[in-house]
Amino acid sequence: MSESRLSQVVVVLYEPQDPVNIAGTVRAMKNMGVATLRLVRPVKYDPVRLEGIAHDTWEIINAIESYPDFDAAVADCVRLVGFTARRRRAKWEVLDPKAAAEDALGYAEHGRVGFVFGREDSGLPNEILDRVHAAVNIPTTDHASLNLAQAVLIALYELHLAAGDATRTLRGPRKEAPPPTTDLLERYFTELHNALDAIQFFKTRFPEHIMRSLRAITFRAAPDDRELSLLRAMALEIVRFLERTGRVERTLSDDVSPRPPRHITGRDTSGRQED
Repeated sequence: MSESRLSQVVVVLYEPQDPVNIAGTVRAMKNMGVATLRLVRPVKYDPVRLEGIAHDTWEIINAIESYPDFDAAVADCVRLVGFTARRRRAKWEVLDPKAAAEDALGYAEHGRVGFVFGREDSGLPNEILDRVHAAVNIPTTDHASLNLAQAVLIALYELHLAAGDATRTLRGPRKEAPPPTTDLLERYFTELHNALDAIQFFKTRFPEHIMRSLRAITFRAAPDDRELSLLRAMALEIVRFLERTGRVERTLSDDVSPRPPRHITGRDTSGRQED
């Protein structure tokens, strides 16, 4: 679409009491792609301080609209959705945030949609809830005490997802790697066998059974070529380390079948020379 439907969404804060919550609302709006903020009888605030709390949001702060009454703030809206923590079963159509987002985007095709949030201490009064077309209750535990800016963020997050306006995607791997060839896999299993044998891992175990299990684990994990190269390097380094430190004689190569290394003679714990 040429213009996002989020451009038709208006966040309306009814009598906000704390500039920090106004700043938090601005931050949520910037992250979720909503640009229009209207305040009804707000606490006095310093725009510069708001920008100091919600960095890089000056374009939203500079465009904040303040109104002396609720009617003036929502006069151009075709749909009003009011957020409340009180769970009502009568009078108002009650939606959850996801349903409210889908509802709002449908009406955004025809005009402005207002997301209305109340005072920090008492929420939206009944006379304002009487004016909205639908009420939204954010599912919580019985505690039900969300910060104003938190409620705005939850509402706009669902709206952002429903609009399909996510412009920031998660990065995949830096570079796709192909699957390893059968030859490379067999080289890896040889090198792994040699490494385990060098540290005497098979001393009280059956090598065939252990290697069969390790093959199954490897095939299930399905490492790509780059990942298998890392595993091969680890197995090779185990043997090379033992060779460098004189704990095993150098008898292995990268392309031979598994062979048990010859351990260097040394002294046992009693100090006797081994045969």
